[in-house]
Amino acid sequence: MAEMTWFQALIISIVEGLTEFLPVSSTGHMIITEGLLGMKSTPFVKAFTVIIQFGAILSVVCLYWRRFFYPEAIRTHGYTWWQAIWRFYLKLVVGVVPAVVLGLLFNDFIEENLGRVWLVAVTLILGGVFMLFCDRIWGNGTKESPTLKNAFWIGCFQCISMIPGVSRSMATIVGGMAQKLTRKAAAEFSFFLAVPTMAGATVLSLYKLIKNGEGNILMQGDNLGLLIFGNVVAFVVAIAAIRFFIGYVSKYGFRAFGWYRIIVGAVILAIIGLHACGLTDFTLEMVD
Repeated sequence: MAEMTWFQALIISIVEGLTEFLPVSSTGHMIITEGLLGMKSTPFVKAFTVIIQFGAILSVVCLYWRRFFYPEAIRTHGYTWWQAIWRFYLKLVVGVVPAVVLGLLFNDFIEENLGRVWLVAVTLILGGVFMLFCDRIWGNGTKESPTLKNAFWIGCFQCISMIPGVSRSMATIVGGMAQKLTRKAAAEFSFFLAVPTMAGATVLSLYKLIKNGEGNILMQGDNLGLLIFGNVVAFVVAIAAIRFFIGYVSKYGFRAFGWYRIIVGAVILAIIGLHACGLTDFTLEMVD
């Protein structure tokens, strides 16, 4: 029996594209989805959920190609192309350094906790409660672009997302708002920072597969086709999700996402409780 069907790949990729850039925790939604689909926690399934992030990365580069290849500082400050490129990418480097350092130091601890469904549920709820009030705490700032110092502090906020269920998007957007960025600017920098962060996670996942002698599973059966298919689906869905999110959050803020997180977290806890009481055989824990 194949490790993953095309239907399962489609659903997981849609969930990845929808949730990766929204402050709702893609990890939490992956856990729910994989549990509902009755999937096993095989090396390929684990690799698939990470590698399809590459499609989501491309969606950001595609939507914001001018920012990546023709930064706004050329127009707004009269910088040369090289100066503008240097300033843009230096901010991304500065922003991603905290996560790289902590990720390397605590990689085993992070991976161990990824499988704790109850932790994902609790952090979803706590993060949701926080999002109900974050607009009141910081409001809509005035900065349209982060400084290097702002980028570093946003990167520090990103480290909080190493706790399963927190959401990388939520952590970096909140970090941007704490640095007085507008909601739109905070969300966009969160997208930009996701590119090196998620690219690094994808490369690390591939490296671990090869290091453990499991790299050949990517080429077995339909696996390579599933990966290509998954990336394409995640790319298309992520483009739609980003466009919706930017328009919505600029106008309405984050309150709706806070309530959504609370509901999802409560559903997960309810399922865990019912399973623990023996009232249902259904569980969100994936079997190894």
